[in-house]
Amino acid sequence: MKKNIKDYNLDELKQVMASLGEKPYRAEQIFKWIMQDNVTSFDEMTNISIELRDKLKENFDLHVFNILKKQESKDGTKKYLFDVLDGNAIESVLMEYKHGFTICVSSQIGCKMGCKFCASTGVKFARNLSSGEIVEQLLAIQRDENIKISNLVFMGIGEPLDNYDNVMNAIKILNNQKGINMGARHISISTSGLVPKIYKLADENMQCTLSISLHSCSNKKRSEMMPVNDVYNIEELMKACRYYIQKTNRRISFEYALAKDNNDNLNDAEELSKLLKGMLCHVNLIPINKIENGKYIKSTNENIIKFRDYLNKKGIVATIRRELGSDIDAACGQLRKKEVEKCEPTQEPI
Repeated sequence: MKKNIKDYNLDELKQVMASLGEKPYRAEQIFKWIMQDNVTSFDEMTNISIELRDKLKENFDLHVFNILKKQESKDGTKKYLFDVLDGNAIESVLMEYKHGFTICVSSQIGCKMGCKFCASTGVKFARNLSSGEIVEQLLAIQRDENIKISNLVFMGIGEPLDNYDNVMNAIKILNNQKGINMGARHISISTSGLVPKIYKLADENMQCTLSISLHSCSNKKRSEMMPVNDVYNIEELMKACRYYIQKTNRRISFEYALAKDNNDNLNDAEELSKLLKGMLCHVNLIPINKIENGKYIKSTNENIIKFRDYLNKKGIVATIRRELGSDIDAACGQLRKKEVEKCEPTQEPI
């Protein structure tokens, strides 16, 4: 089976060229063709020899995703269902803001975390995505839309820190100035709270934004929502977060999905303000989205605004996330890749 050439960062690609008896600058040419010119065939790489192109075709694949489905929300958000070429499929979401385009990418096929408010819980874990498969989500949408994506969030299907090495290498590929050249500060990594990996990420001292799915200050309540809390409780999680802030001097974004009559009253807001007091952080309040067979329902607008205002009054910067793509199940927590087994490129949207 041919290797996915998009899995290699530039330094690794130079080693590959050396193994093929080629000069290192050939790696830079190939890297540019893939990441900047977004070619779908080695034959398009016209400034390298036919002999080298043949070597590449013999040993590597460009792993160009097929679009199985594409849906557009009334707010302009677009959701893609991609065939990852091994019988599996993943979802990615394109959002447009005043500052440019943002893509939400998946990091795994399925998810092990079992969060009760997330539709991805219903997707059986199959495998990790490779670095190239993560990057290809961005490249595939840029090709389809003929746009430049300026921001990327690891908030799709899967737990990014459970696929740590491939996610880190994907960021290295995205960040390279001779390729996509996406600044690390334009990349956000969301985690349910894998404490050892948060320490490891802190020691990388990258400039990415770390987002922590918190959702409750009560271990009992959080464990009901997020089984990972049974392994790494709130106390351990907050200790890791403080280490991350101390090590990187980067602000953490705490994600807090508000569910009616569960975690959305002012007592919850008070506990949250106490937990985060003095931390370099921001709270992203998310009106929880209804999912199939989910037990949580969205908090009222009145409660959401009261919750935000209470936190701000206590000195905790809090904002309400703008809801995008909920009418096509593309909003936070709704990605699932449902009915993938039945998907064909010619089918109508789900």
